[in-house]
Order: sequence, then structure tokens, then C-alpha cells
Amino acid sequence: MTINEQPSDPAAPARPVALITGVGRSIGIGAGIARQLAASGWDIAFTYWTPYDRRMEWGAEDGAAASIARELEEAGARTAAIEADLTGPDAPTRIFDEAEQRLGPVTALVLSHAESVDSGLLDTTVEAFDRHFAVNTRASWLLIREYGLRFRGEPGSKPGEPGMGAGRGAGRGTGTGRIVALTSDHTVGNLPYGASKGALDRITLAAAHELAHLGVTANVVNPGPVDTGWMNDELRDAIAQGTPLGRLGTPQDTAHLVDFLCSPQGQWVNGQLLKSNGGAAS
Repeated sequence: MTINEQPSDPAAPARPVALITGVGRSIGIGAGIARQLAASGWDIAFTYWTPYDRRMEWGAEDGAAASIARELEEAGARTAAIEADLTGPDAPTRIFDEAEQRLGPVTALVLSHAESVDSGLLDTTVEAFDRHFAVNTRASWLLIREYGLRFRGEPGSKPGEPGMGAGRGAGRGTGTGRIVALTSDHTVGNLPYGASKGALDRITLAAAHELAHLGVTANVVNPGPVDTGWMNDELRDAIAQGTPLGRLGTPQDTAHLVDFLCSPQGQWVNGQLLKSNGGAAS
């Protein structure tokens, strides 16, 4: 399923394009980030994978991609919803091809997809381990690599301004490109998820240095415990009591930080693993 891109007004200022992965549910963090960036003036390409939600306890949300796309369009964004199975190594190339064909070059890449099935050291299967690393680690590396190979933003301009990339070194100090990856520090009883997210952190932070010549920043955000439908009442209460602010995180909390990192004002924050968790104890 794909959502048709909306016709653009040639007289309107150009909007930069953000590609956000893992936007399959309207109450998810990915959807919250998409809404915030759309409101801040970005066009949005997003990926989703319904079969993943179907096999999770919360189930698939019928019509979620179309509904989210309509919300973003109401905020003024052109949209491209792309269904993609990130276990396939060819998926990142196809995703970027479709996003560029429908909306134009991608300025910001936000990685909010995840494979997450609880299991520990003794009961994790090889199949589950490999699937977590294929989705959370390998796909993220390939998406970042594809982004780096294609990025053509002007290193010294602001997001949304046209321009072609300059030579090596031209992006030092300024730049338009943004990579933000969502991570987790959950490991106990969640071995393949935590281990694959830890590897994602290293890949993303490497991009802050290896893609610096393009004018690209790369950061990792740990949103802490955010209830997107997977918590029971007991867990909600326990987490809220362990947080100084006395509440759970929301998708909007994460979205505000990602929005800042993607903005011109956020360009000096680079190569960081940021915790946005209300001070929750780990």
C-alpha cells in the first residue's frame, strides 16, 4: 500500500524531506515524530510494516498509514507512505528510490523502526537473534549508508534551501543533513533487542564523523519508557513512580527533541547519545 503524494504549489517555499522509519501505528513514537516535523515545515516519507504489528500482542492498526498520511497532509506536508520489510537487504535502496521519486532528495533520516521480542540469554533462538540484528542493526546501517551515498544538501545552507554538495571539507562547522536514530538501554530479558540497539548506536555515532564532510550530523536518542500500547497498568505505575517527574514519556516528548536536532538550531549537537527520559533511573 502506498499513499499518493500531494500536488505541490510551485509558488510555495521548498520544504525539506524527512524519511522516518517505523511509522506503523498512530500512537507510536514514529508517528509522533512525523507529526512534529510536518508541523515544523518538513515533507514526510515514512515506512511501515504491517506484518510485524500483526504478530505482536497489540495487533495491526487497520488503515494506520493512510490515516497518518492524512494528518500530515493537513499540517501542510506532502507525504509518501512506503510499506517495507527491513529484513531484506535490498529494502533501503528501494525505500530511498521511492522517497526521492515522490518527494525529492532526503535531508533528514530518522530511524524509529524496531524488531522487539522479549527473550533472554538462555531462551533466545538463533532465528530471533538474526532477525533482530537484520532489522535493528543491518537495515539501519544500510539506510545510513544509502543516505550518505545520496545526500546532496548544501553543507553551508539551512534545511530546505536548494543546493548541491560541495567538496570534502566544505561541510565543516555547518550543514543541512541530519541523522537521528532511536535506541534503548533495555538488555535484561530482552537480549537480542538490546544487543542490536547497542550496535545501532555505534553505527550512528560513527556517521557523525564519517559523514561530517557532507555537512551531516548524526545523533542517537534514548526516549526511555514510552507507553505506546505495550505496557500493563502495573508496569505503568512502577515506571511513573521511578521517574522524578512522576509520569511516563510520550511520543511528543521524543518528537520535540528530534525536531530540535533536525533544525538549524540543533546543528551543534553531533555524535551524541541523548537520554530523553525524564530522569528515570536505569
